[in-house]
Amino acid sequence: MSRSVLITGGSRGIGLATARALRAAGDRVAVTHRGGEAPAGLLGVRCDVTDAEQVDAAFRKVEEEQGPVEVLVACAGVAHDKLLMRMTEEDFTSVLDTNLTGVYRVAKRATRGMLRARSGRIVVISSAVGLRGEAGQANYAASKAGLVGFARSLARELGSRGITVNVVAPGLTETAMSEALTDEQREALLRQIPLGRLARPEEVAATVAFVASPEAAYITGAVVPVDGGAGMGH
Repeated sequence: MSRSVLITGGSRGIGLATARALRAAGDRVAVTHRGGEAPAGLLGVRCDVTDAEQVDAAFRKVEEEQGPVEVLVACAGVAHDKLLMRMTEEDFTSVLDTNLTGVYRVAKRATRGMLRARSGRIVVISSAVGLRGEAGQANYAASKAGLVGFARSLARELGSRGITVNVVAPGLTETAMSEALTDEQREALLRQIPLGRLARPEEVAATVAFVASPEAAYITGAVVPVDGGAGMGH
């Protein structure tokens, strides 16, 4: 059955791979983007998740074009990596506003229709860094760790209405963010990964697609790592 799907940050990287996976499965998929054009075959909606009015406008457009959102994948995120002594308050709060408060904004808006339908899927994209920490990423790790508590609280609030809320925690993935690493940084990170390589966006997308599927109807409040073993034990 074709469902109405919205993926924030779905115009590139893990979000785009997820959008393509869900579209291939027959869903109607919209993606948010802040600039440029949406990828071919997907409904593009301009939206900055730090702006509540833009979030509401994006949902209204999706509802008009493909119906109430039945599956929300919260993937929009930013990173401003710095050691704590060099990190400004703006560096810290801007990352939390996008990565954590942004998810609050879109999840709150999505639940309107899901509560009426008494069904829905919310998948939050966190990070292995949010579970194990990383030097120079205190702001990013704090935002991604906060998503775990947020999602599990929602899972308890919304479970009786047939709405599942789960977290997917990717490790280092072949995206624009990883391309910015130096060779030395990449090698140091690879040594921490038992499988010895980066994840492909499609591998993360396959996990997201599963927890958003009808087959995962009895999974909620879960944190699913896709990190090659880097964060095992956390």
